[in-house]
Amino acid sequence: MSEEQGPLPGLEVRDLTKHFGGVQAVRGVGFAVQAGECVALIGPNGAGKSTTFACIAGQQAPSAGQVLWQGELLNALLPAQRLRRGIARTFQVAQTFEALTVLQNVQLVLPGVSVLSPLQVLDPQAQQLARDLLARVGLQEQAALDARSLPYGAKKRLELAMALAGLEPQTGVRRPGLLLLDEPAAGLAPSERAALMHLVRSLTHDASAKAQLAVLYTEHNMDAVFGVADRVLVLMEGRIAASGTAEAVAANEMVRSHYLGRAFHHRPGVHHA
Repeated sequence: MSEEQGPLPGLEVRDLTKHFGGVQAVRGVGFAVQAGECVALIGPNGAGKSTTFACIAGQQAPSAGQVLWQGELLNALLPAQRLRRGIARTFQVAQTFEALTVLQNVQLVLPGVSVLSPLQVLDPQAQQLARDLLARVGLQEQAALDARSLPYGAKKRLELAMALAGLEPQTGVRRPGLLLLDEPAAGLAPSERAALMHLVRSLTHDASAKAQLAVLYTEHNMDAVFGVADRVLVLMEGRIAASGTAEAVAANEMVRSHYLGRAFHHRPGVHHA
């Protein structure tokens, strides 16, 4: 009788390096994110956050190092291939199909849904599942609206629902997924940021979920980090300079002097730009 195997590892980034000519954007970055964990990647402009994110998501190929998900090496896989393995991402500027309804946006990216021509009707396909996903992000009442008519905060929620739709299993067997969120709170008012980030955190701490999600997100707004992220990674000059809880990172002398500022002090309910 074979030994019972433990859970598969989540995201593993090992000695990730990316250079553009003579410019080293990322220099030996390494960290891990497990299912059920919400991790923020922060740092000053030019620190290498976007490049690190793009290498994990598949938009860029690392110059060296490894990106693994559940033990599988991803380096050579395209974004669409990573999506089929349970990795979805959103963008700093929400990406939606403006001419489609809110419901159709979600239907279009569900596994197994096919549109052969612009005349093919989406509505009969996976409608209930799409509605369930909209309810999960609080957009069930907007299902029939055109995406172009949504306010920006609702478009961010729609893009999140679309990312979740891409993680739906094709075989019926649900497995852990990885959500990569590129500045999910960018462009939102403080109240909208708080509501969206509460939703993001709930995705990784949903005890009723059949399979847990791992979330890695980049962010500049500190109120989208405190009270949301289980751990914070601080990237500076292409390297991980600090990691730990948000409170521990905020107390780190290097982080305070080179990024947050020595006067930084987080208080619940106070929003930092």
